[in-house]
Amino acid sequence: MNREKKAITVALYGLLIALAMVLSFVETMIPIPIPVPGIKLGLANLVTVVGLYLIGIPGTIAVTLIRIVLVGLSFGNPYSMIYGLSGSFLSLLVMAVLKETGKLSQVSISVLGGIAHNIGQITFAAVIVQTPGVFYYLPFLLAAGCIAGTLIGIVGGIITERLQRAMRGIKK
Repeated sequence: MNREKKAITVALYGLLIALAMVLSFVETMIPIPIPVPGIKLGLANLVTVVGLYLIGIPGTIAVTLIRIVLVGLSFGNPYSMIYGLSGSFLSLLVMAVLKETGKLSQVSISVLGGIAHNIGQITFAAVIVQTPGVFYYLPFLLAAGCIAGTLIGIVGGIITERLQRAMRGIKK
């Protein structure tokens, strides 16, 4: 890889990590008036959805891991990192497998990723608190995951298309 292409790649990874951190922070400032714990907009997942199409699976795994650790150290605690990892990596695994099939749209992949994220986190919570009672929240979390996944998928598709077009212009 030549120096210019390496520089562009490093800059893109840095941009994605910084954007994911900013979106994570912004999300903490947006009140969600729903009395169900764990419902979030999933703004940082926007970076994951775009990353899968822009930098591929290995790069997106790296960006996701770095984001979770940095956000956990900056705005959370070790438990928030573990919860983040439990949901994010199940979500990322599901989205990566589905993307590789080439049979689903970016929006569908995002929705299923949102669902997987909620399943991963609620399962981890059930293990931590040692009670299956937390699964009571699952239907609400799945509905929220579908809504947020749809919105993130739509916005992610627009961003992906524009960035791919811009990157083709840079590579010429």
